[in-house]
Amino acid sequence: MSGEKRVAVLISGRGSNLEALIEAARAPDYPARIVLVLSNNPDAEGLDKAAAAGIETAVVDHRPFGKDRAAHERLIDARLRQSGVELVALAGYMRILTPFLVEAWAGRMVNIHPSLLPAFTGTDTHRRALDAGVKLHGCSVHMVTLGVDEGPIVGQAAVPVLEGDDAAALADRVLAAEHRLYPACLARLAAGSAGVQPAADAVLANPA
Repeated sequence: MSGEKRVAVLISGRGSNLEALIEAARAPDYPARIVLVLSNNPDAEGLDKAAAAGIETAVVDHRPFGKDRAAHERLIDARLRQSGVELVALAGYMRILTPFLVEAWAGRMVNIHPSLLPAFTGTDTHRRALDAGVKLHGCSVHMVTLGVDEGPIVGQAAVPVLEGDDAAALADRVLAAEHRLYPACLARLAAGSAGVQPAADAVLANPA
């Protein structure tokens, strides 16, 4: 369709959510087109998945930069701009961003997190949810800001915690919800309607 937003997806690993975004973007009425998949990890499986789908890929390995994360991100920023990217979707990108990249793409960068934010920011969310005894867990799509996992929420999907769940079983169900939620939220952002209404499967309050 005409007027599609040009999207880059940043990954570090297998690209599970990337696959969901690629599949959604195949629909003729989807308002976004994935024009670049970029990874900090040359061995990321998601790069092969993107290439198989005919999407341009790029690697900006962080290791040669040592502790100079901003220098690494300047190359990422240049690559995004070279491809005419308008929106950036983080999908398993395992790097904490510096203020340089966050501010360069403020209002145009989105992330998915495996919890119902603001609960369980950071890592190991599924085990922490089980330890806390919550009855609902899930995932959140949020805008990227300087605070880790603190940006405005675009949409959330709730997943019940079942009797006998362990972290792996809960993670599998949350991941399935992520695969529905992320494409819906990215579509809303690309269409310019974020914040107007909750995305599909959204919950408006955090039960934790």
